[in-house]
Amino acid sequence: MAALLNSVRAFFTPQTFHIDQENPGDVVARENLLDRAMGAGRRRKSSEKLRVGRVPAEGLALVARDEDGHVIGTVRLWNVEAGISREGRAVDALLLGPLAVDAAHEGKGIGSALMRAAIAEATKRGHGAVLLVGDALYYERFGFFADKAQHLIMPGPFERSRFLALELKAGWLEGAAGLLVANGRRLSA
Repeated sequence: MAALLNSVRAFFTPQTFHIDQENPGDVVARENLLDRAMGAGRRRKSSEKLRVGRVPAEGLALVARDEDGHVIGTVRLWNVEAGISREGRAVDALLLGPLAVDAAHEGKGIGSALMRAAIAEATKRGHGAVLLVGDALYYERFGFFADKAQHLIMPGPFERSRFLALELKAGWLEGAAGLLVANGRRLSA
């Protein structure tokens, strides 16, 4: 019900934000936003093990900015190997997260706009699938479902029902099984 109400509010609320590529000047604002939205335990999540020491996938670090240019939302996607195929080849994919919107701007459609922009950009760049750990009721509207990730596991504790996948190319994850492993560019020292 809350998602429905937020959708109705977003429809009637004038759009006062825009989606942009993240830039180096956004780092402090993004980290502060994530700390407020996700809490102190955000760095202990299994997804974080795949992000630590890496940079986001090329062109897939997005922010929402208000009319004054302040960061009010963020989403990033990361290169991972989603197990191996039936033939024994690594299956390239993306891991989405975290997605966060400043509490003062919730209900304006910012999270949905960030998701749609991230999916569109990942598709444009030729990626085959996106995985995430999140609320199924929220992410199903974007095409994410648990059955696509049923034979994959995260490196650490995770809730199976919250481990979701979206195939950007039909059949991309078919037969994929095993552990997610980070394979993106490393953060330079």
